[in-house]
Amino acid sequence: MATEQQTGTGGGDDEQPLGLTVASGAVAAAVVVPLLWLVKTALEVGFAEALALVTRPTTVEVFLNSAVLVTLVTTACIGLGVPLAYLTVRTDLPFRRFWTVVVSLPLVIPSYIGAFAFVSAFGPRGAFQRLLAPFGVESLPEIYGLPGAVLVLTLYTYPYVFITTRAALKSMDTTLIDAARTLNHTRWESFKRVTVPQIRPAVAAGSLLTALYVLSDFGTPAIMKFDAFTRVIYVEFGTFGRDTATLLSLQLIAVTLLILTLESQIRGDERTTTGGRSGSPMPLGKWKYPALGFAALVATVALLVPLGILFTWLAQGVAATSGSLAFQPEYALNSVLVAAATAGAATLAGLPVAYLAARHPSRLSSVFERATYVGYAVPGVVLGLALVYFGSSYATPIYQTLYLLVFAYVIRFLPQAIGSLRASFLRVDPALPEAARTLGETPSGAFRHVTLPLVAPGLFGGAALVFLTTMKELPATLLLRPSGFSTLVTHIWTAYEQGYFGQAVVPAFILLFVSGLSMLVIITQEGYDVK
Repeated sequence: MATEQQTGTGGGDDEQPLGLTVASGAVAAAVVVPLLWLVKTALEVGFAEALALVTRPTTVEVFLNSAVLVTLVTTACIGLGVPLAYLTVRTDLPFRRFWTVVVSLPLVIPSYIGAFAFVSAFGPRGAFQRLLAPFGVESLPEIYGLPGAVLVLTLYTYPYVFITTRAALKSMDTTLIDAARTLNHTRWESFKRVTVPQIRPAVAAGSLLTALYVLSDFGTPAIMKFDAFTRVIYVEFGTFGRDTATLLSLQLIAVTLLILTLESQIRGDERTTTGGRSGSPMPLGKWKYPALGFAALVATVALLVPLGILFTWLAQGVAATSGSLAFQPEYALNSVLVAAATAGAATLAGLPVAYLAARHPSRLSSVFERATYVGYAVPGVVLGLALVYFGSSYATPIYQTLYLLVFAYVIRFLPQAIGSLRASFLRVDPALPEAARTLGETPSGAFRHVTLPLVAPGLFGGAALVFLTTMKELPATLLLRPSGFSTLVTHIWTAYEQGYFGQAVVPAFILLFVSGLSMLVIITQEGYDVK
């Protein structure tokens, strides 16, 4: 690694380190090159035809639907994630450690399982309608469409905002707030003028992950029958509408680039921090029980509804046994192995990109970092089809192998590792590795012996997040898995499609359990020292 120089704002050297720049560029190219298939396919469509497809009313409606969905879900996630983070870090909320874990757990539930559960619970002739029927309730509000998609995606993506905001609040020096209070600022004024600017980059980072997830999610819009980009693209591919699907995919990437630009503006000037004094928790007073009720309500709706429905399926479907759907332990082993391989590969690939962006910020390092986010926003089905073409045409030795499957996962979830690593590098005082250099360490030695141990929590936390999301990935797995290779998610989807809900319960519970363990790793690596 190149020599780090201390700056007041966490900036980097004027000269870009050649090794880091080449490595970051190679990672960015590996992410982007397979997706050039979309551009190649789009160029094969005539200009007049392409213009007609893009401007037709149904295409415009899909764009507006997706824009509204992303806006509503991201706003709702901020509305849930930021207050919950503040309550569990800065206040005397009872059982803060417990609520920290509980309100983080919805992240382990795949959104498509959540959508299945909410449709089964609140759909026509669903579980709740049947329970209320004796009381004269003949129907419940419509769950399908935009309301259902917003509800489900919010409940299972707000932890992105919660986790990033909580990390920023924990590293913030509370003496700044105390100083504001001595100047006769109210708590609300102190929050707006001191806390909000400090946590804004973290909130923007969590919101970015939320928005990109919403754009790329296929299962929830499909189950909720809402025509977002992903659902329409999947339908068009399935009906041989390749031109329309390709142009919609390019529109989706354009929207992604717009979101990345907006997030960059909101993020503002990030400063390297070395931690600060953690003061006494703020007393909630009369708001203690409403705050408890808020946390309990979010956790109940997000966790108990899907778990209740899964137990109902278990009770009703265990007897519905099918030989082809019999669960095999190797499905769980397959899921864990490919997720672990992806977590390791994504972490290694993300190290040079994150380090260059944090320690040597420039337009070039920003381009490399932003390029890695493109794959995260591309729907799994589109990425899968692009890699099918790429693998069959240019990478035949790894086509139909686990190498191509893991490569697809890395493209999809690399930003999660980079985001965690970048934040960790920014929290390391550049003076520390510089001091090691003055004691005779080489640049790479200072990185290994000083910087790397300090960023280890972020490294393992990011790897755990990649592991978790890989375990849940469905479309890319269906399209790219080798013949005969089954995982928990493919077994769940097959059982659901064939109507054997009981056969999907065991792998679903295993998936939730393993994902829950990875969530605990994320929580423990953050270092929760709740008093």
